Amino acid sequence: MKSHQTTQTMKPATAAKKLGVYLPATPDTFRAGVISRAELNELQANPPEWLRELRRNGPHPRPVVAAKLGVSISGLARGGIVEPLTTEQIDALKDARPEWLEKERATQAEVRKEAARVKQKQAEQA
Repeated sequence: MKSHQTTQTMKPATAAKKLGVYLPATPDTFRAGVISRAELNELQANPPEWLRELRRNGPHPRPVVAAKLGVSISGLARGGIVEPLTTEQIDALKDARPEWLEKERATQAEVRKEAARVKQKQAEQA
């Protein structure tokens, strides 16, 4: 018997997450149906103008905002950032350097340092 390979599809929310964009900011055509794996690969390889624009200027989803600010998603919430931000807003926060941002960046640096220490210790034991 020959097995039939089905096309893998995903919801627009999943595709937006994989593309690193904020779903409500995407075009209606993107949000309207399902996206196949091939379509997602094509969007990643040859992003259309709307995708390049979203990646460049936002609004950006929380994971992207957190990465651009160098903090965790939880750190964003503790800092009162619960809405998506544009690149301009992120740059303004970086320039303003509010106290919560400096504290969260220091916390994130400690977390990374501890993770590196644990990884090195495990490597030594192996």
